[in-house]
Amino acid sequence: MCGIIGIITNQSRATISEPLQRGLRALAHRGPDDQGVEFISDERDGLTVAFAQSRLAILDLSPAGHQPMRDDITGNWITYNGEVFNFRQAREKLIQRGLRFQSESDTEVLLKGYGLLGDAAITDWRGMFAFGFWHARARQLTLLRDRLGIKPLYYFHDGQTLLFASELRALLATGLVPRRLSAAALDSYLAFGSVQQPLTIIENVYALLPGHKLNFKDGQLTTTPYWELRADAVPELVKDAAALRAEISALLHEAVRLRLVADVPVGVFLSGGIDSSAIVALLRRATRQEIKSFSVCFREQEFSEQSYAETVARQYQTQHTNVLLTEGEILAQLPHALRAMDQPSIDGINTYIVSQAAADAGLKVALSGLGGDEVFAGYRVFRTVARDEQLRAVAGAVPFGVRNAAAAALGAFASGQRASKLSALLRSEQFDEHSVRLHRQLFSPAQRRALQHAKLEHTTEQTELAVWTERQLALCAQADPINQASALELGGYLGNTLLRDTDAMSMAHSLEVRVPLLDHLLVERMLTIPGAFKLRAEQPKWLLTNAAPDLPREIIDRPKRGFELPFKVWLQGKLRTEAEAVLQSSRLTSLLHAPEMQTIWRGFLAGNISWSRVWSFYVLGQWLEVNL
Repeated sequence: MCGIIGIITNQSRATISEPLQRGLRALAHRGPDDQGVEFISDERDGLTVAFAQSRLAILDLSPAGHQPMRDDITGNWITYNGEVFNFRQAREKLIQRGLRFQSESDTEVLLKGYGLLGDAAITDWRGMFAFGFWHARARQLTLLRDRLGIKPLYYFHDGQTLLFASELRALLATGLVPRRLSAAALDSYLAFGSVQQPLTIIENVYALLPGHKLNFKDGQLTTTPYWELRADAVPELVKDAAALRAEISALLHEAVRLRLVADVPVGVFLSGGIDSSAIVALLRRATRQEIKSFSVCFREQEFSEQSYAETVARQYQTQHTNVLLTEGEILAQLPHALRAMDQPSIDGINTYIVSQAAADAGLKVALSGLGGDEVFAGYRVFRTVARDEQLRAVAGAVPFGVRNAAAAALGAFASGQRASKLSALLRSEQFDEHSVRLHRQLFSPAQRRALQHAKLEHTTEQTELAVWTERQLALCAQADPINQASALELGGYLGNTLLRDTDAMSMAHSLEVRVPLLDHLLVERMLTIPGAFKLRAEQPKWLLTNAAPDLPREIIDRPKRGFELPFKVWLQGKLRTEAEAVLQSSRLTSLLHAPEMQTIWRGFLAGNISWSRVWSFYVLGQWLEVNL
């Protein structure tokens, strides 16, 4: 696990050496164990190519795992971030083809395997990865990102220079990327509380899409998918339910077992929810060794999950640590968490706090239950999505006047977030948007137009985002509504918010987070199961809990909640003065209309608007202050 950066340019080595070093220093928190810089070629060869890496040593802690790494036979180079957990099996196949290895690292397996087989090598890889690969003979760069986008990879190309890195801030630190905010990305951030891929908050900097590769040769850049997340139409009935349950259970056990591969201790986040508790149960079956689990808990009982976590820890005999945090301690960490954000997000603070607690407890690797809701249909939206999609189809055929009257009636007789979103849908023209995306929406198009000074013009960035959005919809168009929702949540909220935040906030503490519930073979299989089969009224995420049959009933039956922080309370109390100052700051009001923000702020204080909307302004203002 590492931070990587690379530059390919027609400029001289002397010109880019210091920018490269600045970018590498910006990645130091991701890999404190080792650093490497290699100039693969320079202007004497007609092109300057440089790779660099900041290393967090997890596999093969010896100097043999140093990066960037060169294949002495082919002259190929790699700089790599991630872990391929089944690398030993992949290496055996390559040995049978005549290759020889000098290290016990997965880096060498990727370097030699991709050099020999190209994209065909990826078939054997199970894990999370992002890398830059230099084909010496072809003089071509390939950037490649894992199937579900667990590990990030960003790039910038201005016609002369191509840069890539694990973090957006590393690209900015080089000084070679103009610090201009993207108008299309700002609109995307206001829509969903995080910028949607392939855009980033910075103009002309893109995220390489999940399951994609980028080739760069002779100044020409192309991106293509090597894997796509599909949800096809499946039969409504499961003929052999017992066999299916056993198959999913086996996939879960294997996914967890693989993620124990490390040359350092592996711990586990334990919140006491179904996802993390199931992983602890699966871990106990996978190993007889000591399991270190830990939870973050609070003195305020309404936010603390301590009792649930302790129940699971006792059940599976883990060495458990409760990290008790006071409100004052969390608020003291808040400025550091905001500075750790690679891009603005309304959802990253929790992960920062959990990761800091894990790192302080001495962990270098932790397993997380991230992805459980998306893969096993755990969110509340999965139980309403079929009805919501029917409503969207019907409402789209109804004249606006009738819909407007229905929205007014709904607002008069119902309250709550769901009623508010249904009312907004009836008044909108967004009937080409899937209801899952509408459910995740922070501000409607009309609200975003009212907030932004600049009218959003048609740009290449908008086109790129629209093409990717349409592609995701097309890949699940024939599936049932529940599988559609699963695919869109995996490619949407999970990929654009949860995974991105988890990477940035955990790596801020040099902590690697592994996500076994996002093993691609498990995800692929789950999307071939009829949606209705995944839901049981009496047992949420039952295909997951089936794999851990001794999971305490109180964990399965408890009300669903995440690791929650009281942002609403803080914004109305201890953060109020600071939040009001940020909302009035010149940097934020140069982008967004101050009167509109103040209207939303007053609505929040009156209890009519959710905290997430004003929090989005606060986070954006703070990110701009730190980074632009």
